Amino acid sequence: MTSVAFRKFFLGSALTLAVLSLLAFTPTARAQNSPVADHLVTSQALQQQVQSASAARQQNIDALTKFLSTPQAETAMKDHHINPVQVRTAIPTLSNQELASLAARASHAQQQFAAGFLGIGMLLVIIIAIVVVIILIAVH
Repeated sequence: MTSVAFRKFFLGSALTLAVLSLLAFTPTARAQNSPVADHLVTSQALQQQVQSASAARQQNIDALTKFLSTPQAETAMKDHHINPVQVRTAIPTLSNQELASLAARASHAQQQFAAGFLGIGMLLVIIIAIVVVIILIAVH
């Protein structure tokens, strides 16, 4: 094979390879055959996730607000010169993770108190600890 014939053969093969590569890697081919397609989220699924997260956040806000609105919590805050309204107003400023953690701790404390495993003194300590955490987070 002469050098001119070799060049034509090589360029033809390279051009064919380039065209086939482009066709093989079009967006539709990649989306169907690629694991990246598994990561695509529909707007409906995304909206459901947002609504679910929002509902969970609101439940945690409500649980914490209810816990800090009990007579024991109101009394504990007033005894320590803490304004209960300001504390409850600061609750929505917490992150989702902070809300979930504090709401779970408050719920656990209420269950333990209702079951008689936790005395009023320890419940008041837990209330003040939760209030202090809310205040520290709200300030920063």
